[in-house]
Amino acid sequence: MKKISWEVKLGLWLVLASVVLHCAHYLIFRDWHHVFIYLFGDIAFLPVEVLFVVLIIERLMTRREKLLMMDKLNMVINTFFSETGTRLLKLLISFDAELGSRQKYLKLQNSWTTKEFQAAHRLLEKSAFAIDIHRGQLENLHLFLQKEKDFLVRLLENPILLEHQTFTEMLWAVFHLEDELAWRESLKNLPETDCEHLANDIQRAYRLVLREWLSFLQHLQHSYPFLFSLAVRTNPFNPEASPVVK
Repeated sequence: MKKISWEVKLGLWLVLASVVLHCAHYLIFRDWHHVFIYLFGDIAFLPVEVLFVVLIIERLMTRREKLLMMDKLNMVINTFFSETGTRLLKLLISFDAELGSRQKYLKLQNSWTTKEFQAAHRLLEKSAFAIDIHRGQLENLHLFLQKEKDFLVRLLENPILLEHQTFTEMLWAVFHLEDELAWRESLKNLPETDCEHLANDIQRAYRLVLREWLSFLQHLQHSYPFLFSLAVRTNPFNPEASPVVK
């Protein structure tokens, strides 16, 4: 026999309580007329009460849950950039053939406004992200990704990231780059066709990491200015950056 859920039991008890109270009302006042007036009056207001609960209270609760989820999500993203993301970005920057022009519009300042962040995002979207695979050290990039793989796997297993599609997309691009580098017995003397293939993988990961990094810094400036200050002082696109406050 199927077990009755507590919700059904609660509903039955509430209905029974309502019947008992109405019967008590009649026994005291001996007037079914008023009993039915109040009963149908309550039923008439029921659709409005349902509307209020569904459209207002539930929406407020959903919004609060979403804000709490976003706080947890931003904590995960902060962990990524603190532990891995910023150092990964530094390694990817070494392959950037257009680094000089990128440094001009990514030299963040504490005084940046929303308009300046939006302008930087637009420039990133328009950029071709030319990658020169011979500028950086593939071996160093491979060793770093290999070392951080377990941490990245744990991030990807976090169900909170289901709420952030672009961040998950970035993680998959980084994982793919690590797989490509890991499958090669040697990263030296690669044919030019393979160099072009790896350049495309680096470009994809670089673009997505940089996009998430810039979005995250904008969030930090608004919510945690003290963390934003440190991010500005350690900006990998600023050759003069220093964590020391001057």
